[in-house]
Amino acid sequence: MAIRTEIMPLTRLKRLIGHFAASLDEIANDSNRTQQLLVRREIDRLTASARYHDPKHLIPFGRKIYSQNDEDGIIREIFNRIGPTNKTFVEFGIGNGLENNTLALLFEDWRGLWIDASTDSIQNVCEHFSEVIDAGRLSAIESFITKANINDLISAHITDREIDFLSVDIDGNDYHVLRAITCINPRVIAIEYNAKFPPPTLFCMDYAETHTWRGDDCFGVSLKFLEVKMDAMGYRLVGCNLSGANAFFVRKDLLAQKFLEPFTAENHYEPARYYLSGYASGHPPSYKTLAKSLSMRRA
Repeated sequence: MAIRTEIMPLTRLKRLIGHFAASLDEIANDSNRTQQLLVRREIDRLTASARYHDPKHLIPFGRKIYSQNDEDGIIREIFNRIGPTNKTFVEFGIGNGLENNTLALLFEDWRGLWIDASTDSIQNVCEHFSEVIDAGRLSAIESFITKANINDLISAHITDREIDFLSVDIDGNDYHVLRAITCINPRVIAIEYNAKFPPPTLFCMDYAETHTWRGDDCFGVSLKFLEVKMDAMGYRLVGCNLSGANAFFVRKDLLAQKFLEPFTAENHYEPARYYLSGYASGHPPSYKTLAKSLSMRRA
């Protein structure tokens, strides 16, 4: 007995493939929206804790604009309390330029220096942020950062001894490089910490000049270690962000009872909640936005 088979017309097959691809895209979009909703609910649940009700606590002020997490809002609140001076920043470990701790400051007439080891990242920044670079408000340089070169990298572009803000995120030698900086005196410092190690654990990875993070727990420094060492450098721990990624330190002469005491890791530690990272803050970021902002000011 002969079996009859029919060959589906090519045009119909293409339509079916197109419908299938569209369905997969819609499923992915629904999944992303659901994930964002769950993250937002978790943030609301966590921040409702009585622990954060003190008006001096920084967590309630957290907000994402261009930072990976809620750092933008915390940085803004710190400077609301102490006031800026020359509105100068230095940040190293800036990614592609669209997700870091200082891009939002450029919209508020700050200026500064970005350093990153990625050729692609710096090329993108130089191409898409050319207007703000040409205006002298941003320098972007490509370099693998070490204790030996950090002062030369900064001093070649930043002439002020005192700057308002320094952000350090290089997934490894963060403390060692920070400790080596002598050419600037930041008023506020944000630095990544290894939240796997709660206080009172003192952990700091050994300095390794060619270290690159492999996605494991061999990176950075514990919060308690930072608290102790930064105190000796003249800074006090005033808070961490909710995801347990960054710690914030303010120079001792600027505290003036404006931040939550005691300035200890035990009081300010936030555990690793990396699942909160990258939550949505509206539409995806674009390199065009800053340029449009500058053109509007000139009009």
